[in-house]
Amino acid sequence: QVTLRAGAELDAHQVNQYTLILRAACPGEDEVEQRLFVRVTAGQVLRCDTPFASADGDVVQVRADVAPRTPLYAVLPQPLGGLTVMLQGFPSPSSLQFRLRNHNTPLKLTHRGLVLAPDNGFDPSKDTQMFRLEIEVMDRHGHNCSGAVRVEVMPSHRPRVTFLEPHQAVMVTEGIRPWEAVTQVHARGDNVRYAILAPVAPALFTINEVTGEIRSTRRLELVRAHLLIRAYNALHPDDHATATVNITVQGTDRLAPRCVPAIFVSQVSETVSPGSTLVTLRCTDSAGTDGCLHYALEGPPFSRSRFCMEGPQLKVNTTLDYDSEAVAAMGFQFTATIVVTVGGQPQQSTRVPVLVTVTPVNEFRPACPSSATFTVPETAAFGSIVGRVAGTDRDYPLDSLEYSLEGESGPAQPFSIDRRTGEIRVVGPLGSQQQKSYRLLVRLTDTHNDLDLSRRQSSLCDVSVRLQAVPDQLPVCIPEVQELWITAGPPGSRQPVTRLVCHSSPDSAGLTHTIVGGEEWPSHGTKQALPWRGTEQTPSPGNEDGRFRLEGNTLVYLANDRAEPRTFVLMVEVWGGSGARRRSTLVALVVHVTPWSTPVPPSTTTRHTTLQKQPLVVTRTEAVWHPPAWFVAVLTISGALLLATLGCTARNLLCR
Repeated sequence: QVTLRAGAELDAHQVNQYTLILRAACPGEDEVEQRLFVRVTAGQVLRCDTPFASADGDVVQVRADVAPRTPLYAVLPQPLGGLTVMLQGFPSPSSLQFRLRNHNTPLKLTHRGLVLAPDNGFDPSKDTQMFRLEIEVMDRHGHNCSGAVRVEVMPSHRPRVTFLEPHQAVMVTEGIRPWEAVTQVHARGDNVRYAILAPVAPALFTINEVTGEIRSTRRLELVRAHLLIRAYNALHPDDHATATVNITVQGTDRLAPRCVPAIFVSQVSETVSPGSTLVTLRCTDSAGTDGCLHYALEGPPFSRSRFCMEGPQLKVNTTLDYDSEAVAAMGFQFTATIVVTVGGQPQQSTRVPVLVTVTPVNEFRPACPSSATFTVPETAAFGSIVGRVAGTDRDYPLDSLEYSLEGESGPAQPFSIDRRTGEIRVVGPLGSQQQKSYRLLVRLTDTHNDLDLSRRQSSLCDVSVRLQAVPDQLPVCIPEVQELWITAGPPGSRQPVTRLVCHSSPDSAGLTHTIVGGEEWPSHGTKQALPWRGTEQTPSPGNEDGRFRLEGNTLVYLANDRAEPRTFVLMVEVWGGSGARRRSTLVALVVHVTPWSTPVPPSTTTRHTTLQKQPLVVTRTEAVWHPPAWFVAVLTISGALLLATLGCTARNLLCR
C-alpha cells in the first residue's frame, strides 16, 4: 500500500508525474523490480493550513492536572476556542472525515476534529510529557490533507492523587477473624481519602478512609473478592484515582506445611558435643510429601550461631558454655525459629519456635590462692580476724565456694573459718612460747555448680599462720602511792578501803594482786618521819594480824576492838603476763584508821592523797632593752614640739 506522506503538497502545474521504483523478493527467489507511475492531474485541492501541515506540526501545551477528556486542540474552528487549522476550498466541516494515523498515544480524536485528554487524565508524577498525533483530513470526494499536532504536558503545580500500586493481588488464609487487617493501599497527593467503589455495599471488607487499611468485617472462608478503591483529594474531589485489589482467601491446609513437633522445648547440658542432633522435624506439605521443603534458622545472632540445620535436623553448632556472663544475661536459654518453606508460587512457610535451656555441669575443681600465709599478734583477742582465704572456681556461678578446716578447733588449732567468706578468726589462746606458727588445712568445696547438687568437687589448701611476738610490759597502776583515811566500823565488820586501778597492755584481764609486806605506826611511841607527809609516828607490825585483805583489785579492812588510831603502810604487788614471762610492779598504800569508839561517827569516807613528786625547776632567759635616760628625755621633748606644731597649724586653718 502506497500512501501520500503527511504534509506533502501536489501541484500538477509543477510536477504531473512521479516514478516510484519498487523492489520485492521472496525467500529463495530472485529480487524483482518494478516501476509505479503516479500521474497528478489538476483539480480542486484540499489544503491544510500551516503550522498544522508543517513537518514539525502544530504545538499545544497543557497542564498535567487537566480533567480527563478535556478538549485540547481543534482541527476546525470550534466554539471552544482552541487552536485551528483552516481548510481551503471546503467551508463545511460536517462533510469532512478525520482519521488518526498513529495509535501509540493515549489522546483521543473525535469525528469533529477535537483532540481530547486521556480517559484517565495525564500522569502528574512525571516531568514534561510529549505526545504527537498525525491526523488526516478527507472530504467526501476523496481529497485529503494531513498534519501533525504535538501536545506538551507540563508538570502540575498541585500533585494529583495517584496510586503507587494501581493493581494489587492479596492472598490470605481462611479463618481470619473480624476486624483483622488484610492489606493496605497507598496513594500520593494532598488530603487523600479512600473509599470502596465496588461492590457498592461491601459485605466482607471495610476500608479506613484516612489510612487506606482494609480489614475484614467477619470471619473469612474460601472466597475471592474484587475491590475497586478510589483515592481522592478531600478538598478537590475531582482529583481522584482508582485501584483494584483482588483478595483471595485460601484454606490453611493448602498453604503452609505441617510439622511435628510444632514447638520444640528442650533442656541440654553444657557439655553436649557440637554436631549432636537435638530434634528431627517431621514436616509434610498440603500434598502429604516432604520432598520440596526447605529448612532455615532465624533468631537472634547470639542464639542462632549456636545451632545449625541439616535438612530437618536441628544440630548443635558450637559448645553451649554455661560458665559465662553473656549466657547468664540471657537466662541460660537460647531461642531460635525454624522456618519450613514449601516450594511453589506463592511460597508458604511454617515456623517452629525453639527454646533450649542449658544446664550446668560441675567441670572444674576449686583452685587455692597463690599465697596463703598470714601473720597475727600472739596477743590477738578472741574473734580477731587473721585473714581471708580467697579460693576461685571457674564454674558458674563463679567462686561459689564453702570453706572448712580439717580437724577440730582446740589448743593445737585455735582458729575457725567462716563457711561463706573464708575469713579465719582466733577462737583460742595463742602462745608463741610453745610454737611460732600454725599450719592449717582449708577445704574448698564448690556449691550450686551442677544440676545434681550431690556432684561437688573440693580441694585442700595449705594455710600458714605465723605468730608475731609482742613484748611484755610492766603493769601500770595509777596512782602508784596512795594515802587513805578511814573510820573503822564495829568489830568484825568488813569495810572496803580502795580499788586499785592497774592495766597491762594489751590485756589487763589476767592481773593478780597480792599484799607482800608493810609497816604500822601507832599514834604514840617512837617517832619516825614519813617522807611523803613530814609527820612522825611510831612504827609497828604491818598486816601481820590480817586486818587487810585483797578481793581481786579491791582492798578490804577487817575491823577489831582496838581503840587507838593507827597507820598502816602496805605493799601490794601486781602481777601481769603468763608463764615464765610474768612481770610485776609494787603499789604503796598508807592507810590511817580511826577507831569506831571515838566521838566521830562510823564512816567509810576514804580520802586519797597522792604524794607530790620533786618539783622540776626550769630557767628561761629573756633579752630586755633598757634605753639610757638622755634618750628618753630627747624623745619626750620631740613629741611635745610635734604636738605644738600640729596645734598651731590647725588653729591657722580654722581662722582662715
